[in-house]
Amino acid sequence: MTGRGHPDDDLPPPAPPRSALTLRLWLAGFGVVFNGVAAVLCVRAGLTWLAVLLAVIVVGLIVDFGWVVHRKRRGDPG
Repeated sequence: MTGRGHPDDDLPPPAPPRSALTLRLWLAGFGVVFNGVAAVLCVRAGLTWLAVLLAVIVVGLIVDFGWVVHRKRRGDPG
């Protein structure tokens, strides 16, 4: 060695790993809007069973959205 040490010594330290909570928040929000509109359109088209299925998905997405907001307020990275 010529006294410089490791070849990567010039690089800044790596960023800490982050979770994808913000992406999950955006995807859940998009899913609520998209599936909610699709459920309304299915009701108008007479596809009640599909509208109920989409409404159940919307409820699950709302729960996920709330959980992600809770984790972000708690201070989890992302």
